[in-house]
Amino acid sequence: MKKRIILVLSLLSIFTLSSCKNEYSINEESLKIDSSATKANQTFYEVFVGGFSDSNGDGIGDLRGLINRLDYLNDGDPNSGRSLGVTGLWLMPIFKSPSYHKYDVIDYYSVDSSYGTNDDLKELATECHKRGITLIVDLPINHTSSSSQWFINFRTALRNGDFSNQYAEYYSYCDEGSGLAGRTTAPLTGTAYKYECNFSTSMPELNFDSDLVREETLNIAKYWMNLGIDGFRFDAAKYIYFESSEKSVSFWNWYMSELKKVNPDVYCVAEVWDNPQVIQQYYSAFTCFDFAFSQADGYIAKAAKGGNVNSYINQLINYYNNCSKVTENPILAPFIANHDTDRAAGYLPVSTGDAYSAAGLLLMTPGTPFIYYGEEIGMKGSRGGANTDANRRLAMLWGDDDTVKDPVGATYSIDNQKNGTVASQISDKNSLYNHYKKLIMMRNANKEITNGKYTAVTLGNNNSVGGFIATLNNHSCLVIHNTSSEAIEIDLSNYADYKVINSFSGLGEVSLKNNMLTIGHKTVTILRKD
Repeated sequence: MKKRIILVLSLLSIFTLSSCKNEYSINEESLKIDSSATKANQTFYEVFVGGFSDSNGDGIGDLRGLINRLDYLNDGDPNSGRSLGVTGLWLMPIFKSPSYHKYDVIDYYSVDSSYGTNDDLKELATECHKRGITLIVDLPINHTSSSSQWFINFRTALRNGDFSNQYAEYYSYCDEGSGLAGRTTAPLTGTAYKYECNFSTSMPELNFDSDLVREETLNIAKYWMNLGIDGFRFDAAKYIYFESSEKSVSFWNWYMSELKKVNPDVYCVAEVWDNPQVIQQYYSAFTCFDFAFSQADGYIAKAAKGGNVNSYINQLINYYNNCSKVTENPILAPFIANHDTDRAAGYLPVSTGDAYSAAGLLLMTPGTPFIYYGEEIGMKGSRGGANTDANRRLAMLWGDDDTVKDPVGATYSIDNQKNGTVASQISDKNSLYNHYKKLIMMRNANKEITNGKYTAVTLGNNNSVGGFIATLNNHSCLVIHNTSSEAIEIDLSNYADYKVINSFSGLGEVSLKNNMLTIGHKTVTILRKD
């Protein structure tokens, strides 16, 4: 008689979310394969606070709204079955700023009033910690707002020729008749100087040759760490010293060494938007976003669309190995999309199952994969003809009475949102939301995936099927992806020890008999030994 194993009952049951507790659960014994929690065990969720949830009816998302929605992300009970299950939360900039995106900071010591107060942030940190969530905030210190008092003082000092003023050394500048080695500059009104502004004339670049600037930016981080923040995301990290990775890496190694004096477990991740060879240099200081995995032409999207999964696995392993040459046990940070890219549902359709495969490829990786808010429900958003990043940072589609609205400058039509809302997907066991949730549970229950050593496996001639063995502390599991549009049968005679289907998720089912594995379309499965 053919034996079909849909899920190991000790791990997962049917994935239908409801308000009832224990709709499905993880057997705690299955979590004890390696119970040591490390920073590499986390699954992060990126939030644009202004577009997430509005608590006071002004249309702008805020920290109180985020606190109210924490149970959606993680309610602190892994057996409740009522939350997505993420264990890390990254907030895009929340400091006082004149813009909707807040990457141009006026005051680094104050939460922007449209988002709430410093006390709200402290409460958020406390509530996150109750749920086992690591909270990091975006810290854009390579530039400030031109409305910052620092820049106002800088401009005044140069206008007065007062170079003894400490703020005269706060920003990068040059004589009006010279330049700064290919960097963008703008005239400093009322002076014979130009200041560096690589992103916008309203975002002047700080001068990190100044010890005063270094100490000031360090004090900012320490201030928020003392209020309960667990770490930071560093924006545009390679622009600390424009076109000089060596100097920028040196700075970040110093900066991180100082932060670790405050909290040895501080977790930081940086944006170094460049090729892997440049990115990997920065791994000596901290985790970096792995841009090669992201966007429509990235490793994940290519494999998810029925591409070569074996190539993807080899790329993943090689990437990790190259980072290992820079630092021992690197923590990768793969992602599919974020606030600076078009949303993934536009090029990884939910309807074709490509979004399901991409989620499996993302979450079955070592390190700390990042999910962009709304990605788990297939939200869309792109710059389009309006050429505005606001279209990538739209209001979360809750499907309830939340009053959050799209940010200023957004032009993306709600009519393009065809994949439903949180409310519509929670009750659908086959929804993308429930797929993400199941994958996170699978990831958490098999610590070899998050922390283990990967070895690619050979599974026949169909490149839409591929996988790896992950090994940790003499335990191992076999992970297999099928990104094709049909079920595929695989001979596992070479991996006959893996006799138990631990779990699977996707659009198909999985069965195993006499070493022959049948894995459904757009599906990933984990197998273990007896």
